[in-house]
Amino acid sequence: MKALVYTGPKSMAYQDAATPQPSDEVAIVKVHSVGICGSDMHGYLGHDDRRPAPLILGHEAAGVVTSGPMTGKRVTVNPMVTCLECEACQEGRPNICPNRQLLSMPPREGAFAEFLEIPARNLTEIPDDMSFDHAALAEPIAVCWHSVRLGIAALSRPLDKCRALVIGGGAIGVGSALCLKAQGLKAVDVAEPNQRRADVVASIGDFNVIDPINDSLADSTYDLVIDAVGYGGTRASASATVKPGGVIVHIGLGDSGEGFDVRRATLQEITFIGTYTYTDQDFADTVAGIGSGLFGSLDWAEVRPLSEGAAAFSDILSGAVAAPKIILHP
Repeated sequence: MKALVYTGPKSMAYQDAATPQPSDEVAIVKVHSVGICGSDMHGYLGHDDRRPAPLILGHEAAGVVTSGPMTGKRVTVNPMVTCLECEACQEGRPNICPNRQLLSMPPREGAFAEFLEIPARNLTEIPDDMSFDHAALAEPIAVCWHSVRLGIAALSRPLDKCRALVIGGGAIGVGSALCLKAQGLKAVDVAEPNQRRADVVASIGDFNVIDPINDSLADSTYDLVIDAVGYGGTRASASATVKPGGVIVHIGLGDSGEGFDVRRATLQEITFIGTYTYTDQDFADTVAGIGSGLFGSLDWAEVRPLSEGAAAFSDILSGAVAAPKIILHP
């Protein structure tokens, strides 16, 4: 099969790779759509030692099962394979399973390929009227759904009195804003410094887009702040803009440096929540929400052939991509 293979920092090659072989333990999925995630970018830049070259990246996938218990079914893929036996799994929190594996991290190759293998339990059937491009968005939006759910649960004020800020207008930022709206929070701002992307984000949903460079964010303004970027600077912004007694939800994995103001958080009882991926129920709820139109038209992704994937990574890195998400078609 053909695959887009990470071969070293800032290097991707479209080349032949071993085709997954059918067995009783896994399903084989012919990939129709696969999104480029921020974590794929971290791997591409050589910033993630969990993703050593050579490796097929990609984990936001949808397609058709060609072998296994669900043969012939149209599916979206939950890329997180868990043990089902540990305390976290038994408590319904498989996202923090200490034995979890993820597509695009050894020993599992990713989905930037014509085919992938995955346990059948990780597949969710999608209706015939759901496009594969929309189904591939289930994984990143599930990340947002989970984070927003935890953030809202930690708020002490009624939702109709709360304001939220989402830092970052990429797919996780946009998804978070859409999930905030879907879960009942009406006043949502999105901070995005790239003007081309900001214009796109402003057209997606009923939220206000702010330029955090030219229009500085006001301190102590928001009940809930979601950092969908995760760098020192964005953590500092989250720390400054959240109200006393408010909530910061940290999704982004940009770096592990400084930025969070622990002194202010202590003195003003600010809640900080780190969130990672989603539970099985979050994933199921997200797929259902996509099917019902809960998140809008979801027409904000740019589509390119997998064969042009290396150029797509380069364009994202240079800031030339206005769309919050690029989806590749093998």
